Amino acid sequence: MAVKRPRRSEPTVPSPAAMEPAATTPLTGALAPEQGLQTGEFLTTAQGLRLNDTDHSLKAGPRGPSLLEDFHLREKITHFDHERIPERVVHARGAAAHGVFRAYGSAASVTKAGFLAEAGKETPVFVRFSTVLGSRGSADTVRDTRGFAVKFYTDQGNVDLVGNNIPVFFIQDGIKFPDIIHAGKPHPDREIPQAQSAHDTFWDFVSLHTEATHHVFWNMSDRGIPRSYRTMEGFGVHTFRLVDADGGTHLVKFHWKPVAGVHSLVWEEAQLAAGVDPDFHRRDMADAIDAGAFLEYELGIQVMPDSAEETFEGIDLLDPTKIVPEELAPVQPIGLLTLNRNPDNYHAEVEQVAFHTGHLVPGIEVTNDPLMQARLFSYLDTQLTRLGGPNFPQLPINRPHAPVNDNLRDGMHQTAVHRGIAPYLPNSLAGAEGPAPASEPEGGFVHVPRLVEGEKVRANPVSFDDHFSQPAMFYASLSEVERIHLAEAFTFELGKCYEQAIRERMLGVLAKVDAGLCAQVAAGLGLPAPAGTPVAEVRVSAALSQVTGVPGPIAGRVVGVVAGPKADLAGIGKLRDALTAQGAFVRVIASHGGELVKGLRKEIIERTLLTTRSIEYDAILIAGGAGDLADVKLTVLLQEAFRHAKALGAWGDGVQALRTAGIDVEAPGILLSDGMTAAYRKQLVAALGLHRVWERTPQVMAAAAPTA
Repeated sequence: MAVKRPRRSEPTVPSPAAMEPAATTPLTGALAPEQGLQTGEFLTTAQGLRLNDTDHSLKAGPRGPSLLEDFHLREKITHFDHERIPERVVHARGAAAHGVFRAYGSAASVTKAGFLAEAGKETPVFVRFSTVLGSRGSADTVRDTRGFAVKFYTDQGNVDLVGNNIPVFFIQDGIKFPDIIHAGKPHPDREIPQAQSAHDTFWDFVSLHTEATHHVFWNMSDRGIPRSYRTMEGFGVHTFRLVDADGGTHLVKFHWKPVAGVHSLVWEEAQLAAGVDPDFHRRDMADAIDAGAFLEYELGIQVMPDSAEETFEGIDLLDPTKIVPEELAPVQPIGLLTLNRNPDNYHAEVEQVAFHTGHLVPGIEVTNDPLMQARLFSYLDTQLTRLGGPNFPQLPINRPHAPVNDNLRDGMHQTAVHRGIAPYLPNSLAGAEGPAPASEPEGGFVHVPRLVEGEKVRANPVSFDDHFSQPAMFYASLSEVERIHLAEAFTFELGKCYEQAIRERMLGVLAKVDAGLCAQVAAGLGLPAPAGTPVAEVRVSAALSQVTGVPGPIAGRVVGVVAGPKADLAGIGKLRDALTAQGAFVRVIASHGGELVKGLRKEIIERTLLTTRSIEYDAILIAGGAGDLADVKLTVLLQEAFRHAKALGAWGDGVQALRTAGIDVEAPGILLSDGMTAAYRKQLVAALGLHRVWERTPQVMAAAAPTA
């Protein structure tokens, strides 16, 4: 497939009104402009009655009992009592943003779906990111799989690509989904631990159910704790079937490639953030969008032949626990997603958005992946409970931007006033006003005919039995520092299990993947490493490692500058100008709040040493003129950043503050300069683009096991 990637330009930023569907229904016509909106000048009841007091209930005298006839009190309290809806069983903790998807046109050779195939075509989107296991009140930075769900409001109807930040799943068949989630959720007797997999029931299940091994390796790697939504990769997980304009088909896997690169937190950072700022990821996204540093992702596809076997290079494409290495099927970019507007109301949009894997348009079909088949039922079924019935598509965030005439009627929360007496087909009463089925040339969805045959069985194909070769490939493809992180994660998680038998059983699973990894984890647990039969021949895929030697974009990155009364404000200004031009931010840190003023220059102090921690920054500098600063909180701030392999630096006499805090200024990634020069700013930008100072990690990383 030829790839034409046009020169990128600033995407159109739709107004809030433009992002919402027209205020019409197919059967009632246009609504009044103010209908259903909070536009009145005066406070009213839900029925529009103006109120003159909402602070005092109606009483029988100032000290008397409240009166039952106080309809405003009853309406206000009743609505408050029912403000919450059931949170999602999984993916309860989420954040979202509006945006636009622009197609490159390069997908036209494999699909007739217009929003993917037409070059330059712009489609409004709503994207929700989430964790899986935690409740709505849990922290953003827990080790967990993340949801990456995209709703495209296309001209032909809504399309939902409901994926994750990990390309494989725990299970191969959707019938086991309740089991893995019950195992991963808090223990039912005490409702602990929250938003964690580091407990007995989870590791009991996955050690007994070895098809989960590949997903567990991804989750125990740095992928389980992404740095931000901006630097998080996304995957469609399943294999889809694309249909071109001539009826030809291809099998594909969808990928979201973050323009900013794929980066993660280190474990201590994740723990700090969960306590200091549990909203770390959602705050980062919302603040960046408000500041104009939009989040960007390229949508890409891996294209494979649609063979009768539905395999590629020996890989069963219907097995959701397997990936296709990018070296075998390159990811071909087909469009750019830009998130450029925050929601106006969390409940109405983020909580009430309803995704469904069965929301498709002509040109995209599902396959017989048994996990996908179950999801086709589960997502629709879930909305009936959460959103109070079958009419959830009428909620503004879920309404298609395409014309709707569905012949569906009644039910709870029906807001349309339907007309006519013949909501059925065929009929002879509706005449020209009634909906008619659309032919394929008219845009009707027609499934590609495929032969379906076989015995009625509860079984998997033999090709689903290989549970260890791909985890071995994943581990072998990581850099040394990523392997150490993964070993530490296994050691931490299994160390939280109380049952010795579970630890030993999971070590037996690791022994079938890699003997060295098993030995490291066993030593950390104080247990003997079992003998195993690791995979003999292991393929390596460079795309699986996050560590790169090529600097990437720095949009959305944050640099903290420690300053004081004598600080070089002109230098801070030069730094701010340089970073702002690339979409990054400077935050001034001082021992107290307020402003720093020197001559005509002024800098607002955005953080104090009391209100900040190192997790907020991708790099920290000490400004010239601030070298005499000495504070235990500054020492903690700088030493944390040093341990987390972040760029540190100083200009002028600022280096003295680094030394006072015990920082080895000769260590890798310590950027020093006499002044805030152009060369120094360029050096800092390159360091930010590499995400971390990987050369420093050997001297700051804890051992995975005690030394002899």
